[in-house]
Amino acid sequence: MRISALPLTLVAALAAGAAHAEGEGRYRMEKTDAGFVRLDTASGDLSLCQEKDGQIVCRMAADERAAFEKELDLLTKRVEALEKAVATGQSTAKPALPSDEEIDRTMSIMEKMMQRFMGIVKNLEDGKEEPAPGKDAVPQKT
Repeated sequence: MRISALPLTLVAALAAGAAHAEGEGRYRMEKTDAGFVRLDTASGDLSLCQEKDGQIVCRMAADERAAFEKELDLLTKRVEALEKAVATGQSTAKPALPSDEEIDRTMSIMEKMMQRFMGIVKNLEDGKEEPAPGKDAVPQKT
């Protein structure tokens, strides 16, 4: 049994009008000479709709289609670049390891810190309040 176009169009118009009247609904449809224009109230996108075989079929408006195609092209190029990078092994960014000089300098600093800390601990165990004087001792301000 085929649904006639008039009742379907009437139902669509009533649904759009009811949603608009209540202030709810994401889409709003307006009748035109060629069919309907569907407005996505959330994004502002427009679609052109026509009744075909008892159903309403919508397609993107020309300007939206161009924007969609442009975004699709950009994404396609990014995917191709990433696939090429993976194939050549360039995709995994390896962190730069420190040089031997940098490691030696860091270890020297850590060693000095540990010596100072152990000196403080030793002085506290011996009952002294001030660290023993030496080249690494920090002068006290008075």
